[in-house]
Amino acid sequence: MFSPISVNFLTEVAKVLFAVLMLILQARRQKVGEKPLLSISTFMQAARNNVLLAVPALLYAINNYLKFIMQLYFNPATVKMLSNLKVLVIAVLLKMIMRRRFSVIQWEALALLLIGISVNQLRSLPEGSTSLGLHVTTGAYIYTLIFVTVPSLASVYNEYALKSQYETSIYLQNLFLYGYGAIFNFLAILGTTVVKGPSSFDILQGHSKATMFLICNNAAQGILSSFFFKYADTILKKYSSTVATIFTGIASATLFGHTLTMNFILEISIVFISMHQFFSPLSKVKEEQENGMLEPVDYKENHRSKESFINIAAGAHEEASHRVGSDERQPLLPT
Repeated sequence: MFSPISVNFLTEVAKVLFAVLMLILQARRQKVGEKPLLSISTFMQAARNNVLLAVPALLYAINNYLKFIMQLYFNPATVKMLSNLKVLVIAVLLKMIMRRRFSVIQWEALALLLIGISVNQLRSLPEGSTSLGLHVTTGAYIYTLIFVTVPSLASVYNEYALKSQYETSIYLQNLFLYGYGAIFNFLAILGTTVVKGPSSFDILQGHSKATMFLICNNAAQGILSSFFFKYADTILKKYSSTVATIFTGIASATLFGHTLTMNFILEISIVFISMHQFFSPLSKVKEEQENGMLEPVDYKENHRSKESFINIAAGAHEEASHRVGSDERQPLLPT
């Protein structure tokens, strides 16, 4: 009987505490002469420069509530696979907002991903009358549409906002992002209190060890995502979630008795083929230029990018004092 909004609020609070802790640790490792991370001037300047993070924070607050609604219509494995629909939407938004370019093979890989998801959903099509009913099924499709578009826009906008202020510490940016998220969720709690009465203001009402674990898990997922957005690529982050699909399906079968059908197994195979195809060097060998010529991609740069991604964790601690050049601002995956 817990409130999903309270889970999201406590999740944002947990992420804020983590960001503050990491900022303190990062400040202690600063060298003499560097601009202090914890000074009021640094904080105020970073707050002004990163005000755009309020937009993805609001979109994430909406999406995080929709995650609970989706669980009412689909099993966990299906929800996880439906979330992969965001990849195509994200690719279109990246092309429109960040001028990202994709090869024909990469677009085909994204289409293959959608085919794989469709294969899994074939077993979910209603046959005759269902226990859900037509009105609930229609609602599920509507929620799915919002569930796909809202976080896709949030992810792309989040990547744009984080990378536009690359010199700012990732932990300081996270502090603003999660702080905005906590504010939006708290406002939602106040709105619920006005509608349902003062008793609904009890944030911890109905919580258990399971919901506390859910809060910690969601917080860890959000923190990890921020490193993908700033140091890697939004599509790489979404593709990486397909790996979790296997574990989600197994956990769903173990905890809730859901059956892992042949459709699900076929879908997993197609999705991983799509992932391999999208990131394969063959998809980046030649890129069509405006003049119609074909130009080989710099393999040395591609190799450097992969090595940089492996060292994300190590480089994150030194990011605040790192002065980057124009070429270092490029995403780790070739555009």
